[in-house]
Amino acid sequence: MKLYPIVLFFLFGHILCSQIQDKVDFTNAEVYIEPFPKENQIKGTVRYGFQVLNDVDSIFLDAVNMDFSSVLLDLKKVKFANDGKVISIDKKFKKGDTHFLDLTYTAKPKQTVYFLGWDDDDPSNNQIWTQGQGKYTSHWLPSFDDMNEKVEFDLKITAERHLAVISNGRLISRDEIKDDKFEWRFDMRKPMSSYLLSFAVGSFQKKEISSLSGIPIELYYEPKDSLKVEPTYRYTKKIFDFLEKEIGVPYPWQNYKQVPVQDFLYAGMENTGATTFSNTYMIDSIAFADKNYVNVNAHELAHQWFGNLVTEQSGKHHWLHEGFATYYAYLAEREVFGEDYFYWRLLETAKSLVNFSGDGNGEALTSSSAGSLTFYEKGAWALVMLRERVGDVNFREGVQNYLAKYAYQNVTISDFMWEMEKASGMELSDFDTTWLQESEFPFETVKEFLIGKNASIKTYFEFKDRIGENLTSAEAILKNDWNKLESDYLKKQLVLDYGNAFSVDFLSQILKNESIKVRQAVAFSLQQIPLEIQSDYEKLLVDKSYTTVESALYRLWTDFPSNQNKYLNKTSGVIGMPNKNVRLLWLTLALVSPDYNIGLKPTYFEELSSYTGLEHHFEVRLLAFQYLKSIGGFNDSTLKSLIEACSHHVWHFKKSSRKILKEFLKGEENVARIKDIYPSLNQQEKQYLDKALGK
Repeated sequence: MKLYPIVLFFLFGHILCSQIQDKVDFTNAEVYIEPFPKENQIKGTVRYGFQVLNDVDSIFLDAVNMDFSSVLLDLKKVKFANDGKVISIDKKFKKGDTHFLDLTYTAKPKQTVYFLGWDDDDPSNNQIWTQGQGKYTSHWLPSFDDMNEKVEFDLKITAERHLAVISNGRLISRDEIKDDKFEWRFDMRKPMSSYLLSFAVGSFQKKEISSLSGIPIELYYEPKDSLKVEPTYRYTKKIFDFLEKEIGVPYPWQNYKQVPVQDFLYAGMENTGATTFSNTYMIDSIAFADKNYVNVNAHELAHQWFGNLVTEQSGKHHWLHEGFATYYAYLAEREVFGEDYFYWRLLETAKSLVNFSGDGNGEALTSSSAGSLTFYEKGAWALVMLRERVGDVNFREGVQNYLAKYAYQNVTISDFMWEMEKASGMELSDFDTTWLQESEFPFETVKEFLIGKNASIKTYFEFKDRIGENLTSAEAILKNDWNKLESDYLKKQLVLDYGNAFSVDFLSQILKNESIKVRQAVAFSLQQIPLEIQSDYEKLLVDKSYTTVESALYRLWTDFPSNQNKYLNKTSGVIGMPNKNVRLLWLTLALVSPDYNIGLKPTYFEELSSYTGLEHHFEVRLLAFQYLKSIGGFNDSTLKSLIEACSHHVWHFKKSSRKILKEFLKGEENVARIKDIYPSLNQQEKQYLDKALGK
């Protein structure tokens, strides 16, 4: 799984152990489900086949808030207990026997299955998708909150005729069955942990390609995003072919699908053969320079080996999932963007890790309670340094032996390290201590490694040493060598570090002659625009980067108030990233610019307010809330949207919305406004407000 950057530093505590059922092996499952989105309900049946490994007096499945209308063991009714979390059958089972268990049930999931868009008037918004990371598939399917139970799942899913269904495995049929509904049937050939089971339903179309090895790859998109397919999925085939070659083990599943969904909880999730990702990564060619899908694309694909083919035994081995997926994603980016990008990206993560570790928050990679920064980035660094230690050939051999030996099984860190020791002939206990057991991040070690690997990083630290704390000397030291520097990543970092100390002549030279990323660093670094470079800086308003345009618009509008109308006119047609970053800023500035299109201000306000609505992605809504808060622009409609957002399924959006509402409620007149709209709220919203108001 790939997290949004905003949640990268928070604890990744989703992996909790449930009861262990080691005397029975559930081998296969035939699943049928039908979602009822208006009722937020799932109706389903499942037949499990299982083998009894040792005499046992009961079996159980995890089943959260489900009602069972029929439970059959070998086609005969059997007594069962259902406590709202687990369904269990008390019966003596003898070693060596095989059985079938048939369950018919209804579930109304409070999480894991998300029904979006069904309450508005636009059927193209209608989506259903799942997210079972860790242990939550048991909210919609009686299954196993234990990663160690691997099952070969086959799914049948019923949905309305006009909707597409995407799930794990190969689609073997799509048949009309009833009431203008179709049944989609998917076949899996290999076992997997049930948390990797998924489905998505919506108005999706697809582009089909195939890997060099012949694996079918399906790239899904919403019709409104048809022009974004190429930049979004750019390099997908190259990434797939690279990872198969680099890992040295064939892709382990029948096919591969990727589907973008609305309001996804994370950046992406590596469901077996069927990655789900946030539709905020559906971008155009300009946005590609600012935020593209390449890393998430590679990360989730790498998980198909590391996490899906071989799966951790418990949370203390989570490095074997996220560290590996992060590392191989960086290797894929190196293949796409080059060596310089790769090493500067590693330096960036090293800085984050040393800052985190230096604050006394360092964590060991073997800690099940470690945060995502540790599992992902420190985990990737551990593999970088392990490969450096044992060499390319031994590293690849160790990885290949590990994947082959434990395919479709569960593993520990010791299993992997033993394979690396065997492949390399080295004793790696000191590596284990430094990189897996220690909580501190060894920045000086990785700094020395990076300096030895990359000339531009070596030059960077040489400049840092020469400049020291005397920032006024930066330009004199840098200017003589500036035109000889070949790395845009080096120049970008130097501008970010010292740009505020540069002369107007030097800044003008950079704005006129350097690449998008280096110019962008000027937009980000300057606290105030010198009058002498105003005209050069204004050219950033038409740069091929939406984040640059956003930053430049705000800085110019602020620093040169007499030209506000000019800047607004120049950017009036720019929408920006999928979160509409430029448009939302533009609307806010247009509203507070005293003499700008006075007659159109009600229209601007209406548009800004509309972006708080449920039909928009939560990132768009959050920006709109923040801008409305900054200008005191909440009306009854946007306040209702804000209150609704306080119960949203994406926790960091919910948390931010609650903070905005809390600030709003500090004004007595605002409390009165909230009380006026209180009767129009639903029960859940009233309950939250009662708590917020201290009732």
